[in-house]
Amino acid sequence: MTTTAPAAAKVPAALRRQRRRRNLRTLAFLSPWLIGFSVFFAYPLGATVYYSFTRYDLINPPVWVGTRNWNYVLNDYPALWQALRNTLWLVVVMVTLRVIFGLGLGMLAIRLKRGSGLFRTLAYLPYLAPPVAATIGFAFLLNPGTGPVNNLLGDAGLPQPGWFTDPDWSKPALTLLALWGIGDLLVIFTASLLDVPREQYEAAELDGVGPWQKFRYVTWPAITPVVLFAVVTGVIQTMQYYTQAMVAGKVASGVIGNSGQPFEPGYPQGTTLTLPQLVYQEGFSTFNTGAACVISLILFAIAMTFTFVLLRRRSGLLDDD
Repeated sequence: MTTTAPAAAKVPAALRRQRRRRNLRTLAFLSPWLIGFSVFFAYPLGATVYYSFTRYDLINPPVWVGTRNWNYVLNDYPALWQALRNTLWLVVVMVTLRVIFGLGLGMLAIRLKRGSGLFRTLAYLPYLAPPVAATIGFAFLLNPGTGPVNNLLGDAGLPQPGWFTDPDWSKPALTLLALWGIGDLLVIFTASLLDVPREQYEAAELDGVGPWQKFRYVTWPAITPVVLFAVVTGVIQTMQYYTQAMVAGKVASGVIGNSGQPFEPGYPQGTTLTLPQLVYQEGFSTFNTGAACVISLILFAIAMTFTFVLLRRRSGLLDDD
């Protein structure tokens, strides 16, 4: 008995050392992600929350002011609600049309017997264009007075919209620009469509189903995860929509050629104003960092809400299946 008791006592100690080494090894493998998460997400988010309750101009030390910034943004800042409406419009309309258009081009690409590679290349090239250059080019094409698009519409006897200079057409013009650069969705949808098992199509054809039934019961269930990915990433990207709307407004208003001339974002009449533009304007134009942090948190909350709803909807579809 006296010889076995110390040995029995050493077993838990050895297991604890082994468990400790395993935990340290696991932590070492996780350390790159933990460091990246802490530096690029947790700390910026925490700092944004803190600065939203302070008066801070990026020069002087922040001063705690409580909920004053929140009251100002939510109650006394009318541009917030206009930018919020514009951003939500872009999220709903632009993301929906991009997904539908990208899926349609993907289905067309896999059905082409000849020239499929050329078609995919030509459809993908606009996505590689820099956003600023693409927006300037589109503003030239859609110029209501001298643009070739309106000239063609006039020759055909069709209405000639004002596009970026017309409050009713400014957001549809931005949507056309987004549809022009559809190459990213074309690639992922083409890959997902090619990955659908051909045996399922053959079985469906033997059962005598039509094209719509094949898409609904064979294609759609197979590509649903890819569609969800496209929607979620599209929502997140559109919630950060800044460059195209800002450049289009500057070109349409004639300010882009005069860099020293002041410019109020949202031309025309605030219809292209987005939440990221307000963040930049408050944070780096007026140096009201507290209000910019409040708008950033509102933008973050809306994006997370959209993502959560979409993911819950996807999990519900899986549960139903």
